[in-house]
Amino acid sequence: MNRKERRAANKRRDESARKPNALAFGLPGVSIVDLAAEASRLYRVGRINEAQEICRQILTREPAHVQGLNLLGLMAQASGDHRAAVKMFAKAIASDEVDAACHYNVGNSYQALGNRSKAIAHFSRALALGMDEKAVTFILQSPVIATYVARIASKWPLPITNVELFGTEGIVPLANDRFLRCAMEATTLPSVQLELLLGYARAELLRLIGEQGEDNDKSDDDIVAFACALAQQCFINEYVYVQASAESELARVLRDRLLRNLASGAAITPLTLAVVASYFPLHAMPMAEALLRRDWPATVAGLLQMQLREPLEEAGDRTAIATLAPIKDSVSLQVMRQYEENPYPRWTTNPLNAFAADQARGRIIPTAERQAELDILIAGCGTGLHAVQVAQVYPNARLLGVDVSLNSLAYARRKTRELGLRNIEYAQADILELGTIKRTFDRIESVGVLHHLAEPTVGWRVLVSLLRPGGRMCIGLYSNLARRLITEARARIAARGYRATAGDIRRCRQDLIHEADQWKMLIDGKDFYSMSGCRDLLFNVMEHHFTIPQIAAFLNDNDLSFLAFEPFSDPTVIERFHKQFPGAADEANLDQWCRFEADHPETFLGMYQFVVGKNTH
Repeated sequence: MNRKERRAANKRRDESARKPNALAFGLPGVSIVDLAAEASRLYRVGRINEAQEICRQILTREPAHVQGLNLLGLMAQASGDHRAAVKMFAKAIASDEVDAACHYNVGNSYQALGNRSKAIAHFSRALALGMDEKAVTFILQSPVIATYVARIASKWPLPITNVELFGTEGIVPLANDRFLRCAMEATTLPSVQLELLLGYARAELLRLIGEQGEDNDKSDDDIVAFACALAQQCFINEYVYVQASAESELARVLRDRLLRNLASGAAITPLTLAVVASYFPLHAMPMAEALLRRDWPATVAGLLQMQLREPLEEAGDRTAIATLAPIKDSVSLQVMRQYEENPYPRWTTNPLNAFAADQARGRIIPTAERQAELDILIAGCGTGLHAVQVAQVYPNARLLGVDVSLNSLAYARRKTRELGLRNIEYAQADILELGTIKRTFDRIESVGVLHHLAEPTVGWRVLVSLLRPGGRMCIGLYSNLARRLITEARARIAARGYRATAGDIRRCRQDLIHEADQWKMLIDGKDFYSMSGCRDLLFNVMEHHFTIPQIAAFLNDNDLSFLAFEPFSDPTVIERFHKQFPGAADEANLDQWCRFEADHPETFLGMYQFVVGKNTH
């Protein structure tokens, strides 16, 4: 082949590569699923025109196809045509109003168009629909955030000055990120990078308020909104961010000034209120309720709701909670005090989204079971996260949630009312004493609780005595093998003399962050990023670990049958399990799971979470 022929051949090959393949034109027999997959592939490799053509073919056949509409919106967004993008995303949302990705995407286009209120509304909706678990990933993709993170990293582990970090623009570019603001108001943000950045932003706001003086209320609206969102984030994570002693002193001075002005009736600027609230919870301050009698701009409403109205509502609820069984055991009393001080977890978004994720991984509960009128006990319900999820999965069930901590139960009651649920009753009780209540249940759930009792198997037997024959029980227990690093961390904490106080927990976290290579597993976990989570993880007053043979022995001794492990966060676990036992894998075989865990010790990193049945005779 001569040079001219080679050039002609190359030209034909290039033209062929650029042409949409047969799939792109929706030939008969090609499914919409295959077309959508091909459109996504072409979009990812930059063949936009072809991807658009496939999307149009899809919409010809199915005008309300969410993926096709969303993909056309993303392509319009990438080209800078945000008005066209909004139209596509709006059509997608009209077809599926609970698609979190579509709400997030349209929020970005509204933000680009300068429509702040609609951007915030859609970002908030995306987070409420489950995007809170991915919020950090999306936040760190922002070029502005990435720039700040890189500046901090360039000096790490040394501190960076606010001038080096924020330059002459201050925090204005950060404050203009509406998704960041919405995420700070909605959920814990588990990221060292974001924690460092937001810690510097808080210090910069403190410096800024000091420069402005007491009477200057002309702060930019976005700055005030950002400060309020940051105060909500600090409240959600229970003020876990470390602060230098000089910064702490300036914060105390500002708080004392606010209290004097509150007592005298003098003006308090919204920015002052927000900055103080980013260091101290408003509801814990003297005369806090007087803040609610003042006129505030709408920007402050969410902050006052989270830090004042909701805690006051919970305080009023404590006296309405019945005591079902006494708390007498000395360890149970210590555990009660821990969760009175730090109710866990402080959840915000509806946990039913987690159930939807379980369904996507194959945990499909039959309709007949979901509609059954069951009696369900949530033993150790804490702040109600698990109880609320179960109540929505089984809407006709009657639930009883018990816990040792009144503060946790008050939180649970408030969140239950907030979601409009009426099928949950809450009461204070120690699992060890539940045998006195003279009630039995079709289903009992106790996840992450028994291992905090002085004698877990004693409490477990009490629960078995309350389970009706043929009933089911969902249990969660720490794995001895998976918790080895946490055991090592707890030993290190004890050796260094850290106590379970707010100041010591903050200092301990900083030590671990500076030794990140050794403690990566801990630092990657969400619990590390809140005071209650970190205390539960590393400073718990009582913690037992189990092995699969120990679980099997208990089941055998108590006439229980192992049914299944609950869905894994890693969907490949089941695939690997079947691969390890080709042709013979039995997901109800604990001996096989014991061998599998020995080869994959990280499998039950959260805990063993499994369902057992009570045998009938």
